[in-house]
Amino acid sequence: MTGIKPQPGIMDIALYVGGKSTLEGVSDVIKLSSNENPFGPSPKAQDALVAAARDLHRYPSTDHASLRSAIAQVHGLQAENIICGVGSDEIIHFLCQAYVGAGDEVIHTEHGFAMYRISTLAAGGTPVEVAECDRRVDVDRILAAVTPATRLVFIANPANPTATFVPMDEITRLAEALPDHVILVLDGAYAEFEPGYDGGAQLAETRANVVMTRTFSKLYGLGGLRVGYGYADRAIIDVLNRIRGPFNLSGPALAAAEAAVLDHAFTEHCLAENARLRRWLREALLQAGVACDESHANFVLARFETSDEADAANAHLQSLGLIVRQVGGYKLPACLRITVGDETACQRVAEAITTFKKAQAA
Repeated sequence: MTGIKPQPGIMDIALYVGGKSTLEGVSDVIKLSSNENPFGPSPKAQDALVAAARDLHRYPSTDHASLRSAIAQVHGLQAENIICGVGSDEIIHFLCQAYVGAGDEVIHTEHGFAMYRISTLAAGGTPVEVAECDRRVDVDRILAAVTPATRLVFIANPANPTATFVPMDEITRLAEALPDHVILVLDGAYAEFEPGYDGGAQLAETRANVVMTRTFSKLYGLGGLRVGYGYADRAIIDVLNRIRGPFNLSGPALAAAEAAVLDHAFTEHCLAENARLRRWLREALLQAGVACDESHANFVLARFETSDEADAANAHLQSLGLIVRQVGGYKLPACLRITVGDETACQRVAEAITTFKKAQAA
């Protein structure tokens, strides 16, 4: 069996660890570790899912035409330039699989989403990490890292886990300065939470080397169904569709996603509540003496003085049944990422951290 070996790079991949969901011995748990919508999915999406159960014996659509049409209608996109995947993670994986190989480089930033590195290594490429500036993507540092071997540049905007945002003029400057052989991938998993931001859709329409990815897992509350999509020049979409499995999305997932994206009233309610509670939670953290950048997503990044203090705060929160995300794996060991939950959840977190900080100071 010693002759059986995986492709180079595979064993360099650290297994992805999702946000914790349970606490041993605690029943009244509030999960704020995975940036899920605290209001759940749209009731119309739930109804569509139930209705789709009648056709579980049927294969799903292979071209996802109905969902692509709904996405295009809501966001003002061209349906033929959309590809749907098992979350935006699969689109990221397709891009690496199609455009990256041995000797190729893929740029991601210091605190960037773990899947950029994972998908690069899985394709046999070399991840190139670029430093951020105060938890913000630095366009000039990215451009300085580009070489003839660079194939992809990944940027999450708004970023995860920092919740910071790069203005569109800076993103445009980056896209215009990149060589033609480099694809800029704008990960818009949290794009809806930044008012007036299109996730880079217009840039993807006007530049042949820009791809936008989006997900139904955050705002739309469909993390359990795994639906996402990419938007790019037709030539890139054609390439990605050649490696996409013909039935990569189930019928129920397609039906629920279509209903979710078309339920404007529910979406607007979720966005308004997130904006209100996000602002409130950040102010509460600042008043408690915890640093916190302005958030452009559905979570906040609480910054403590040391990693030990962050660990102690996390332990205190867990003792109260509150699960948040430690982000040491993203090179932020003194930070906790906290999903903006409903009003009760935000109040409990704020009270717990305020009590913790007062005890620390005593």
